[in-house]
Amino acid sequence: MYFCAFKKNDMKRINEYKKLFGVENDIELKFLKKSYRNLVKEWHPDKFQNGDALQEEAEMQSRKIIDGYHFLVSMAPETKEKNLPEYTETITNSPIADYQHKGLLLEITFTDGSTYEYFGITKQIYHKMINAGNLNRFAKRTIYPKYIYRKSKRILEEAQ
Repeated sequence: MYFCAFKKNDMKRINEYKKLFGVENDIELKFLKKSYRNLVKEWHPDKFQNGDALQEEAEMQSRKIIDGYHFLVSMAPETKEKNLPEYTETITNSPIADYQHKGLLLEITFTDGSTYEYFGITKQIYHKMINAGNLNRFAKRTIYPKYIYRKSKRILEEAQ
């Protein structure tokens, strides 16, 4: 699963998923859904016979398609717009409770229990953040408005 191991370059993963689904620039949910359905039909493991060498590949490809779809949906402008009031409430009123930086991914957990991932955060920016006099102020000025983010899938699963 995605959270078991972070890749060093998460921006590469975003681009890899966009390429898989044929997304050029902005992620449009309608196009993404259509592309997802077509890919699932093409790579559904039930299409292949037991013992067929392609069945294993289809199972792996199927998991990648499902993970990629959920990942891109969480970053789509429509999803972000829908969740903007909740996100704004969190970054405005909930201080940072914990954070973790791996590769170019910064995961921030807030005191309200929500967790967001920010992509493209270099070590230099991360070090500036942890050395800032006020961690929350630095994040509000430097990270929240400038970096691609998504709500962490791990927290979404726990909430259900």
